[in-house]
Amino acid sequence: MEKNIINPWTWQDARNYVQAVEVKNVEGTLYISGQTAINDEGVSSEEDMRSQLIHTIQNLEKVISETKYELKNIVRLNIYTTSNPELFENFDIIQDWISKNQIKQASTVMEVHQLFDSLKVELEATVVR
Repeated sequence: MEKNIINPWTWQDARNYVQAVEVKNVEGTLYISGQTAINDEGVSSEEDMRSQLIHTIQNLEKVISETKYELKNIVRLNIYTTSNPELFENFDIIQDWISKNQIKQASTVMEVHQLFDSLKVELEATVVR
């Protein structure tokens, strides 16, 4: 698999995402449903944004770990939240995770009116190999 990062500017580097990712010679593509802070029994978290972000990332990692894909090959990460201000107050969690795992992904952040139940954040990813 070949990945080509397209960044006509440099300002996005500080925000830990890229403008586009071209992928060639792919062996497979994994499309992951939106992951949230739901526990193993299917119960939604009632915790704050920071705690839900951590739990959501753990759930995303769990899905990927069940496959032959790697975190560093996430090429698209969409972030849905019920509160952009709360999300960006805690965005260091996502940025640190992205940096630690050497992820270079195209990304969209979207504030939505409501997510399922008491959830505040949802991560939807595409991974290649």
